[in-house]
Amino acid sequence: MNRRSFTTTALSALAGSALPLRFRQPGLRVDGARINAHLTALSAFGKNPQGGVSRVAYTEFDRQAREAVMGWMRTAGLDVSIDPAANLVGRRTGSDPSLKPIVLGSHIDSVPMGGNYDGQVGSMSAIEVAQTLAAAGRILRHPLEVLIFENEEGGTIGSHAITDGLPAGELDRVSQSGKTFREGIRFLGGDPDRLDSARRARGDIAAYLELHIEQGGRLDQAGIPIGVVLGIVGIRHWEVTIEGFANHAGTTPMKGRRDALLVAARCIEAVNRIVTSVPGRQVGTVGIIRVEPGAYNVIPGRAVFGLELRELDDAKTLGFYRRIRAECERLARAGGCSIAFQETLASVPALTDPKIRRIIADAARNLGFASMELPSGAGHDAQEMARIGPVGMIFIPSKDGISHSPREYSKPADIENGANVLLLSLLTLDAR
Repeated sequence: MNRRSFTTTALSALAGSALPLRFRQPGLRVDGARINAHLTALSAFGKNPQGGVSRVAYTEFDRQAREAVMGWMRTAGLDVSIDPAANLVGRRTGSDPSLKPIVLGSHIDSVPMGGNYDGQVGSMSAIEVAQTLAAAGRILRHPLEVLIFENEEGGTIGSHAITDGLPAGELDRVSQSGKTFREGIRFLGGDPDRLDSARRARGDIAAYLELHIEQGGRLDQAGIPIGVVLGIVGIRHWEVTIEGFANHAGTTPMKGRRDALLVAARCIEAVNRIVTSVPGRQVGTVGIIRVEPGAYNVIPGRAVFGLELRELDDAKTLGFYRRIRAECERLARAGGCSIAFQETLASVPALTDPKIRRIIADAARNLGFASMELPSGAGHDAQEMARIGPVGMIFIPSKDGISHSPREYSKPADIENGANVLLLSLLTLDAR
């Protein structure tokens, strides 16, 4: 079916369902003041002196915030529970028991010294959509679920647990709270011994929608209120180890040195040079480096740095990696050093569903909002949910592209606009 035929068919179906399209009738709208009041109340849990939050997963602030959120979910008419992975689950039955649920969700945990919008906007908007439907007495055909995932910032732990599972070794890893993931899940009311019962298979959901701040500056710079996310980039990490020879800095001539740090510096420059050598949205970063033995008067004999590559096309990512590795091996040989690459993370890209992208773009247009397509350079729970069903993501602007910072900010009007697009996209999906 071509786009024109799809649109005609969809609009005919919507007309029969009396959905809230702007050109037909005012329809349902969220209460923007209520969303922003919830965001303000949520910001008190883990508030830091800089005006943001340090609500790290598995801390007391995280637990307290979840208690408040469960109260708001119940007020929105949802049946609330905590699954074995410690995700908050709010459910409402639909009129057709044969249909799978449509899921809305995000997270409320933060990075240390984080902001008040990352994850929170999507979570509070999902609850608001449920409350708007309840206040209007609107029963969807599909069951509705609102999922507030635990520990997104620590590696999408909650969403990964229900879609792909968590191995025992992962559960014993220590989180930023100081607790192991096993201890943290139990602390939040989950049951790490029953994680398998939280697993969902592909096809268990009809669709997943997530509203989120962009965490970048493209929408803000363009003055466009709605982003339609093409997909969530893949993220690959490598630990790169360079072995030279530690020797006395005062007595070893410059020409006779095997300086591991000097080779590492040249490799880091090569990462930037290679990643920027062709047009595209790909990014490459070296954000950590360790040097041994680490003294003023000793030539570095060992250097270890972390290489990260992100792109929406995994084949392209691996192509950049091969070029970077070949160049770094050349530089290591020239410097009299050896070099080794060990991959430590391979998160493949998660593309959003094309039909859901069209629904989101149409919802924005019907509400009078301009939109643009763009990839997500950050990871989200949506990339885990894509394992079990079609997903769509809606972005709203982040002022100056700032995120993971107390200076993170999205305008109340932009939040309300995004929540209305989320609501209309949900209603359109439900009608189909």
